[in-house]
Parts: sequence; structure tokens; C-alpha cells
Amino acid sequence: MQRYNNKGNSMARKPAAEKESKYDIKKADHNGDGVVTEEELRMQKMMLEMEDEDAQRDAIRKMAWFALFGLLVYPIGIGITSGFGLDTAAQLIADIAPTYFASIAVLVSAFFGADALKGKRGGSSDE
Repeated sequence: MQRYNNKGNSMARKPAAEKESKYDIKKADHNGDGVVTEEELRMQKMMLEMEDEDAQRDAIRKMAWFALFGLLVYPIGIGITSGFGLDTAAQLIADIAPTYFASIAVLVSAFFGADALKGKRGGSSDE
């Protein structure tokens, strides 16, 4: 069995296609001169922070819609089970409804509250 090393051996194994990272230093070179200045690093950091904040807002929006959808569908589920003559199932679902609604409300309010506190503390990221 032949071994390969990376010390000048032309037969050295190449790593599998590397996943492109959002922290790639080459992306910070905005003017393409091959030199990454502090201003370019600052701009890259600001762009990454904006992308992260945008992704977080999207996650909050999706969570809010999912919770709203669940709150609207839950009573429909009780009606459907009752309509199929599954009165015991309908009663069991109805019995846990207050816990479900309270849990969703606490989850959503805690998430929004933590986000609001982070926003107050974070302020601007200019240092």
C-alpha cells in the first residue's frame, strides 16, 4: 500500500470539495487588490452581522406563524375528532388544550422578550 503526503508529492490527496464558509477571508477583500484592510474587515463583519440579524428575524417570523397556525388548528382538531365520533379523543385533546395554549404563549413571549432585551443591551455594534 502506497502512502501519500503533502510534502511536494504531486500524488498527494486533495481534500474533498470544501464547503464555502461565510467567514472566508477572501470575501473580505472587497476591492480585489489582494490586501484585506481593517476597513474591509469591519465592513465584512458588519455584513455578516446584518445577515445573522436577518436570519434571526426570519426565524422569529416563522416561529410566530407556526405558533399562530397551531393555535388555530388545535380547536379544529377537537372538532374533527368529535365529528368522527371519537368523543374520548376529543375530550382528551380538549383536556390538554389549556396547557398547550399556555405553553405556546410562554414560548413565544419568552423568545420575543429575550430578543427585545438583547436589542436593548446590544444597541449599535460600532466599537
